[in-house]
Amino acid sequence: MERKLAAILAADVAGYSRLMELDEAGTFERLKARRTELVEPAIAAHRGSIFKLMGDGLLAEFGSVVDAVECAVEIQRGMAERNAGLPEDHRIEVRIGVNLGEVIVEGTDRHGEGVNIAARLEQLAEPGAICVSGKVANEVEKKLAFGFESMGAQKVKNIVEPIPVYRVKLDGVGAPPRRKATNSALPAWPRLAAAAMVLLAGLVAAGWYGLVRSPSRAVAEVHFPAIAVLPFDDLSPDKSLGNLGDGVSEDIISMLSRFTDLSVTSRNSSFVYKGKPVDIRQVGHDLSVDYALEGSVRKEADQTRVTAQLVNAKTGDHVWAEHYDRVGNDPSAQNEATEKIVRAITGDLGVIKKAQYHDAWAKDPANLTEYDYYLRTHDLINTATSKESTDRAARTAEEGLAKYPDSNLIKMQLAWAHFTAAWNAYSDDIPADLRKTGELTRSVLANDDLSPQVKKLAHWLFAFVLASEGEFERALHEADTAVAFGPYDGIMYATLAQMLMTAGQVKKGMEWNELAHPQDPGGLGLQNYNRGLGFRLSGKYEDSIAAFKQAGYPDGVTPLEVAIALVRLGRIDEAKGEVKLALKNNPKFTGAAWAATYFYSDPSILDRDVADLAKAGLPEK
Repeated sequence: MERKLAAILAADVAGYSRLMELDEAGTFERLKARRTELVEPAIAAHRGSIFKLMGDGLLAEFGSVVDAVECAVEIQRGMAERNAGLPEDHRIEVRIGVNLGEVIVEGTDRHGEGVNIAARLEQLAEPGAICVSGKVANEVEKKLAFGFESMGAQKVKNIVEPIPVYRVKLDGVGAPPRRKATNSALPAWPRLAAAAMVLLAGLVAAGWYGLVRSPSRAVAEVHFPAIAVLPFDDLSPDKSLGNLGDGVSEDIISMLSRFTDLSVTSRNSSFVYKGKPVDIRQVGHDLSVDYALEGSVRKEADQTRVTAQLVNAKTGDHVWAEHYDRVGNDPSAQNEATEKIVRAITGDLGVIKKAQYHDAWAKDPANLTEYDYYLRTHDLINTATSKESTDRAARTAEEGLAKYPDSNLIKMQLAWAHFTAAWNAYSDDIPADLRKTGELTRSVLANDDLSPQVKKLAHWLFAFVLASEGEFERALHEADTAVAFGPYDGIMYATLAQMLMTAGQVKKGMEWNELAHPQDPGGLGLQNYNRGLGFRLSGKYEDSIAAFKQAGYPDGVTPLEVAIALVRLGRIDEAKGEVKLALKNNPKFTGAAWAATYFYSDPSILDRDVADLAKAGLPEK
């Protein structure tokens, strides 16, 4: 069975049945004229070929994703010109979806996930509009004159994982230049390095290419391979850079999470195995993954060696192993190794350029010491459970910024440290910490040359900054932008789910919370907390108490949530017990702290929360 990578354009006529009912013969002739005079010449001019006609729709294949998007724009521009001045019942308006993915070749026909997603994108598009997948937007955004607007990750029929979707911004953009039709064959996609192909062959043998079923099988059966990246062991004699192994693992997780055809377990879940002897098959069972990546880092003087091995988590068999050596005292030593590891794991994806891998994480730190400040602060924030630990994270970041004042990585970690202190009410001055969070995040976002990893961290945090400032519409847009940079980041989905709920989008927040679980099966505490919040905001107080109890958070927030639900059920004495537990866990909690750390778009919800907590005995100040 032959497979290949291709750009697929799917198009259909909006309201076709209604038009045919009004004027069958006239609609047929107008559609035929548009197809022969505009659509088919545009596809040929952009070196595409139609492989399926479906009455009011078509599917076309392109060897270049740039050609596919330019063709889509030319078609929509041409349709708009021809519709100008026509009565509404004579207009032919088209919806278009463009995807980049692997297809199954069957004679002149094409099947598989690449085609199915293009069809789903077309269904998401409005009449006269174009929707593209995240892969397409990432590939062409710097090569074309028009821009893209994020629609967030969309759950579509018969596709297991949500798809990052972008709308092509056509307003104010001139039509792309027409190209002369060519009879040349579709250009072959470039192959990656031979080392990557060795792993690819191993993955094929291990069943990796069971991703796309035969055309006779249901699309819902598509299985994206799941992988857990375990914390790499640091075997360096010098332990002053003790987070180096964690950094390599996190960078790999971050990069792999950008691939829409790969499911990557979050750091929170895979790092529970840090420092422990593990049976990979047990890891596979615990995290429901197909593969586990493990390895080590050893830096001695100016020599760095990164070793990695991919293991089949079902059988324990080794699929691939390699080591990478580099001389030099800068982050590019492990950066280059990580790039090669990711390139090997992701297999034969010719559209992902080496520069994109590098840009995903390597261009921010100038040397290992700067990078180590970032990693140490990151670790402190992830394990923060008190004012002391968040203060220590902030001090570490400030120490790093004193040495590297232009470091966007360290600025983002300091911003997160301030926000963590404020959000968990560890702070002595919550408004001041929130202001500092906003200042640092804005200063980072003001830079044009940011890696996708830093962009993800910045837009993720900026969503909360804007919510804290009452800019909820912009906050929701920032949340969608952050997800576009890490569409399979489970912890990001879970935290942003809270912001969506408090911003008035409870249903969407609950949906995002559910999307978090497959990527972060170890994050049930936060996910159950979110379920409790969603139930409480929906008035389902018994359900909310059950979910909060399942969260099992050892902090002051969850008991207060339970207390609010109990007050609304008339169980005041029980509510007072929960408040006592909250104050034991965090004596800083007050009604004022609650009001400062919950960002509701509807102020009446917050007022009611604070009043109910006062009934349960929480001090106002």
